[in-house]
Amino acid sequence: MILLDTHILVWLRFGDRRLGPQSRLAVDRALSEGDAAVSTITFWEVGMRIQKGRLDLRTDIHAWRRDLLSQGLNEIPVTSGIAIRAGLLAELHGDPADRIIATAMEGHRLMTADQSILEWPGQLRRLRATD
Repeated sequence: MILLDTHILVWLRFGDRRLGPQSRLAVDRALSEGDAAVSTITFWEVGMRIQKGRLDLRTDIHAWRRDLLSQGLNEIPVTSGIAIRAGLLAELHGDPADRIIATAMEGHRLMTADQSILEWPGQLRRLRATD
């Protein structure tokens, strides 16, 4: 399963060219095969950005979420195990949304362009989104 970082989901929404062609193909394929996912915290993070005026989806967030799920996107809930692992991650900054990379440690590959996550020395399967 490919776990999409929040900014990747937003980039998909707006057709942002920062999402590289190989990555876009991988996401499209994963969506069509039911092999793409986000953490439920992603929608919290998007909601926070909307509330702070840092993001305008140009649609209702609830409708956007329903549309994504109908297109094959999976949601992975933040379980207590994921939450504990996220809190215990060493050498990673304290941003709670970024710490949810612990979700990917459940056997998924995280697609991100976040340099601090790409360079993090912990064991995590990553896909560089700009490729």
